[in-house]
Formats: sequence, C-alpha cells, structure tokens
Amino acid sequence: MHVTHFEKGFQYSSDQLLLIARKIGKLATYCGRIKDEASQIRVESQRRDAKKERDQVKVMITVELPKKILRAESRRPDPVEALDRCIEKLEPQVKRYKEMHTGRGRVRGA
Repeated sequence: MHVTHFEKGFQYSSDQLLLIARKIGKLATYCGRIKDEASQIRVESQRRDAKKERDQVKVMITVELPKKILRAESRRPDPVEALDRCIEKLEPQVKRYKEMHTGRGRVRGA
C-alpha cells in the first residue's frame, strides 16, 4: 500500500499523520487489494479562506485500485473530521469494488 500525502496551507503533526495512516489502514479490512503493490492512496489536504467556517479545510482521498479509481472529498473545520467523513464515504465504495472484482462477487453477478 503506497500512501502519498499532500498538504497545502497547513502542516499535520506527527501524531495526526499516524492517526491518518491508521484510519486509511482500516479500509484494507474491507478489501485486501488495497494492500497490494498495484494500489495507491493519495491524501490531499488544503486549508483555504472561505466565508463559511465549516468549509475551511478540504480533504480529498483517491484510492487507485486495479481497474478502478475510488474518490471521496469532504470539507470540515477540522482536518481529522474531514478525513473521517472521507473514510465513511469510501467504505461503501470499497465494499462494492470487492463484490465486483473478487471471486464471490463475480459469481453472484453472472
């Protein structure tokens, strides 16, 4: 599993980076292909000036898997909250990917 992280406008602390890695690692419990060498995870975090306080931090997660790209984006006042929301959005996408691209899912679809 290759995780690439980009920050724009602020810096994560080392504790927050460990928390991010743990939360992203939980996605691998839903589909083993996330741990493969062929998959890549890109986390982009950006702080920007916005009229709404709740939209100040934008987090985007892109998961590149064989034959599919999964993506989630969230805007929250806190980067960890935004990351949590992105993980919530990615969980059903990963489960659907697993059903469609593993042996059991293909048998059901046929």
